[in-house]
Amino acid sequence: MEKNRNKKTYPIIEKALDYIYILAGSAIVAITFNQFLLPNRVASGGISGISTILDAMFGWEPAYVQWAFNIPLFTAGVLLLGGRYGMKTLIGTVFLPFVVFLTNDMEPWTLDPLLGSLFGGVGVGLGLGLVFRGEASTGGTDLAAQIVHKYTGVSLGKCVAMIDGMIVLSAAIIFDVERGLYALIGLYVTSKTIDLVQVGFGREKMALIITLKQEEVREAIYREINRGVTRLSAYGGYTDTERPVVMCVVDQTEFTKLKTVVKEIDTTAFVIVTDASEVVGEGFKNA
Repeated sequence: MEKNRNKKTYPIIEKALDYIYILAGSAIVAITFNQFLLPNRVASGGISGISTILDAMFGWEPAYVQWAFNIPLFTAGVLLLGGRYGMKTLIGTVFLPFVVFLTNDMEPWTLDPLLGSLFGGVGVGLGLGLVFRGEASTGGTDLAAQIVHKYTGVSLGKCVAMIDGMIVLSAAIIFDVERGLYALIGLYVTSKTIDLVQVGFGREKMALIITLKQEEVREAIYREINRGVTRLSAYGGYTDTERPVVMCVVDQTEFTKLKTVVKEIDTTAFVIVTDASEVVGEGFKNA
């Protein structure tokens, strides 16, 4: 009975975490908007960028503008992403402008447009990354980015950057070129921060070890580092002879030890190392 109850509990916890991500991320985006982007006229894309432009031109309340623009995009989200996305996105769509409205009287933390674009980009990227982790959207162009991401496989960060480019260009025309450049800085930082939140800091390293002593190398990695390996079949391009390859993923702190172990066994081993942005599985993080 205890085992069955635990099986039912885990999905509930995961679902609750999704909504925590959505609310926390939406609040971060809203506060960042009022503290860094709006007071410095940094329209770094999104519906928030449109509301910044309209606030400067007509004095329209940004929260109302965001609600108004999000309605058709929310409808598209329900139709294309499904009811599950619709309910979660409804929360983000309503909650983010609500926090913008509640915090619109706060004193901005900086009136330097460069600092505003940098920290604004980080804050928006962090908030959107959390919302995306909750499998939702705050509405606006980040919802459009979710749709493009689902049907094309392009990273969410790149989708946001592409869709928001026209808004940044409009800001450069309406304000001035300098403000447009600041907006580009904010947009770039946002896209990189979203990817960082999505895939992590990339502390893991993937090593491809080409060696004729693959059995000894494999056993040493098991014994000395306690990591698994995958044996790949490969052939030399010049000699056309078989050259066994051992693939191993290790934590960044284990990489130096991996090189030492390999070189102790085979000084002629050819080792190729790349960053592994996200590793899911035994010995690393769960899916």
